[in-house]
Amino acid sequence: MTADAEADGMVDAAGTSAGTSAAAEADEAARFLRLLAAFEGQPAATGGRGKDAVNEPMIRHWCEAMGDANPAYTGPDAVAPPTMLQAWTMGGLSGHAGRSSAYDELLGLLDGAGFTSVVATDCEQEYLRPLRPGNVITFDAVIESVSPRKTTKLGTGHFVTTRMDVRADGEPAGTHRFRILKYAPAARPVKRPPAQRPRPVINRDNQGFWDGVREHRLLIQRCTACATLRFPWLPGCNACASPDWDTVEACGVGTVFSYVVMHHPPFPAFDPPYAVALVELAEGVRMVSNITGVPYDKVRIGLPVQLEFLRVDDGLELPVFRGSEG
Repeated sequence: MTADAEADGMVDAAGTSAGTSAAAEADEAARFLRLLAAFEGQPAATGGRGKDAVNEPMIRHWCEAMGDANPAYTGPDAVAPPTMLQAWTMGGLSGHAGRSSAYDELLGLLDGAGFTSVVATDCEQEYLRPLRPGNVITFDAVIESVSPRKTTKLGTGHFVTTRMDVRADGEPAGTHRFRILKYAPAARPVKRPPAQRPRPVINRDNQGFWDGVREHRLLIQRCTACATLRFPWLPGCNACASPDWDTVEACGVGTVFSYVVMHHPPFPAFDPPYAVALVELAEGVRMVSNITGVPYDKVRIGLPVQLEFLRVDDGLELPVFRGSEG
């Protein structure tokens, strides 16, 4: 055998081996998908019952948190915001008695195959009738679909979709589809030099705000027609529609009204986990900002905070709020 022929033989053998390995991997993925697909159509919850009837306090809390002042959600003929559909079915820390074992078995199968991480990806809702205070909520849930293996930036895994059919006093009220990704985390990329934090978009509507930031002043718009304060800055008053305004300077005192801790997805120039809060200023308006001075897991609703200005880099300074553990 010549050297060229021998080399060709080695290449053919390597190619055959790689092809065989890929085929075996594809067969295993298909076999595993068949196991997962067997759960489609199985119940995730049967005969579930909301722990509370639709009620005015929860509606009020929801609207306050969302800043929704729609008059349809108050008064003797009030209805619940449609997007609260899932809220009436949630079991809290103690869960629901009607939960079936199929969903736990499915997640256990995924865990055993190495898909040990989970992230909620999206939900879809369909509303069939308005919900009113006093309605008793019942529901059934089913495992609607399990996707083939998908590769995402987080890692490789399977999307699992459940569908919940919600009833109010026995009548169909809506459908809630909830989708998660069960995945094996991708290897973390090699760290590169810190990326530059994104620049704010400055235009004629908010130029004055950023001018104030450069002077270490947090400016709030005030309508000169009705004196309503507004934040973020807008070209007109959302209370009376007047285009005329001036500004007042915030005193810098506030409290955490709500917050989230960002874990995923990672963004350049940000180092998760970190807290992002909706801060209620002493003047009564709210703004989204970072919380400094306390660890992310010590941020709490009601935490007192004080305005400070953070120099991010030579070209960017931002208003943030410093909390205190004491």
